[in-house]
Amino acid sequence: GSAGSAGPGPGPAGPGPDGAGEAAEDGIEVFTTRIDTICGATFVLLAPEHPLVERIAAGRPDAEAFRARVGRFRALDRTARMTGQIDKEGVDTGCRAVNPFTGETVPIWVANFVLAEYGTGAIMAVPAHDQRDLEFARKYRLPVRVVIQPRDGAPLDDGLEAAFSAPGRVVDSGEFSGLESDRARAVMTEAAEKQGFGRGQVQYRLKDWGISRQRYWGTPIPVIYCDRCGTRPVPEDQLPVELPRVEEFSGRGDSPLAQVPEFVDVACPDCGGAARRETDTMDTFVDSSWYFYRYCDPRGDTSPFDAGTVRYWAPIDFYSGGVEHAILHLIYSRFFCKVLRDLGLVDHDEPFTRLLTQGMVLRDGAVMSKSKGNVVDPDEMTAACGADALRLYEMFVAPPEKEIEWTAAGLDGSARFLGRVWRLVAPFAPVCAAGGVPPLEGLPLGDAERGLRRKTHGTIRRVSEDLDPRVHLNTAVSALMELVNDLYAFCEKGRIGPFASDPAVPAAGAGPAALAVVREAIEALVLMLSPFTPHLAEELWEALGHGGGVEAAGWPAFDAEVARAEAVVLPVQVNGRVRARLTVAPDTAEDDLRRLALAQPQVQAHTAGKTVARVVVVPGRLVSVVAKS
Repeated sequence: GSAGSAGPGPGPAGPGPDGAGEAAEDGIEVFTTRIDTICGATFVLLAPEHPLVERIAAGRPDAEAFRARVGRFRALDRTARMTGQIDKEGVDTGCRAVNPFTGETVPIWVANFVLAEYGTGAIMAVPAHDQRDLEFARKYRLPVRVVIQPRDGAPLDDGLEAAFSAPGRVVDSGEFSGLESDRARAVMTEAAEKQGFGRGQVQYRLKDWGISRQRYWGTPIPVIYCDRCGTRPVPEDQLPVELPRVEEFSGRGDSPLAQVPEFVDVACPDCGGAARRETDTMDTFVDSSWYFYRYCDPRGDTSPFDAGTVRYWAPIDFYSGGVEHAILHLIYSRFFCKVLRDLGLVDHDEPFTRLLTQGMVLRDGAVMSKSKGNVVDPDEMTAACGADALRLYEMFVAPPEKEIEWTAAGLDGSARFLGRVWRLVAPFAPVCAAGGVPPLEGLPLGDAERGLRRKTHGTIRRVSEDLDPRVHLNTAVSALMELVNDLYAFCEKGRIGPFASDPAVPAAGAGPAALAVVREAIEALVLMLSPFTPHLAEELWEALGHGGGVEAAGWPAFDAEVARAEAVVLPVQVNGRVRARLTVAPDTAEDDLRRLALAQPQVQAHTAGKTVARVVVVPGRLVSVVAKS
């Protein structure tokens, strides 16, 4: 559900800078899912089509000029306005509204990216916590006020470069300060209802779904039309309706099925008279909106699926798809799930437990599309650099939920990295396969060997967490690249592997401890690479003397004690900028970190003459000093 707030209101506080008089005595109704941010609302935005806009225009001495500016907003492409693919522009109405939570008056603007049919056509603009509002505020020099601080990380200030839109802890919001966002939304909605200026409301935006298509390859619609009996369903004992074979397609644009008389002409199931079958087919989204249930029970021939079998498998644990699926397939999958729930066929409310919406791939600033002719042929990329390099590049270039700009240079970089991996592992493969590396247990390790083991186990931990639960594939690949760099440094120092003086004897001069930690590292590396570069990983795993493939080997485990760093480097920020770095033991107490941070000369230089308001420690990540003049 979403929290709705009827406000800010009441209406304007009198004439504004453009000479506009009062526009309304009633409140401006807005709908928001983030009422926890309302104390950070520093202006109100109206859609150009909002009825209040004309009332404002009528009270202005420059009414025609004002209407002309607003009219240009209305003439813009609606899709571009909805997606934000326009330069954000606004007009100051000169009127002000009152925020019912704070009593503060805020300016009312008309903005070209606000749509009349979205919510109420008016929004409370909270630039610190909405990116579009922030861009608008920076352009027109409107106030920015932080009222949600992140649960972890450095505290935000009003000079932030990107809006913080995630939930967090409410600040600078009067009696609601200190609440977590989820709790604040409930409490603030209750307060709005009690005071009579707002109410909680669930708003649905599911539109009617046109499922019929004039094409052959869809699912037949089981409907018969009779002039006497009207529209009748195909009797259950005649289901399923199967597609006839169509020998030729006319290309006229109407349904190909309409050209098959033996399919179209049928008897009415009620009166037996002449009738005709529906010749449109269903959109393929209809099938894909529930087919995952059929996967659970694919062989049943008397029902769509067995409810007991589906209860065992469903709901789906993890759903990943492009953003277009999130607005089409996902919505209708949820619709089907709830219908099937009401029919008693499934026992859950949502078909998917977890969602990851993938970003789009751009080329020259535009989304790749066959119709635009800006696609990249994956066969050409595979022929040039290999399928593994292509997969690795796609996963490394950005977080999966972000859009990426395609560049051939990035693909070349992935191919070079995989070449480095091959050149690193190949020299050791014969030694490992021949059993020439002793077991690691019980071997005395020097500093270099302990350092490489620490890096290996730390990387296993990082990559494991990045894959699940974080699904940060790009940082997982980055961690593997760091491990490869450390392996190269270790080998170069010992003059072994790719740095051996005699390539025919790459392990010559390496002690048993060095060989043992290298084998542990490269085997872990190959296994962790396998989700990203399965072909290379299989080749290397077999070369290392293992049968059964990487799948049989399982995922490598890490030893937390081995992975524990002997020292960590923490950046120290002063008002959001890094001014110093601390090298400390991982278990250093927070009070000691605060004391050490404030003792740094670079920190003292930037806090001299100021009051240190607070020192925030984010364990293992940073120390943040907030100083005020």
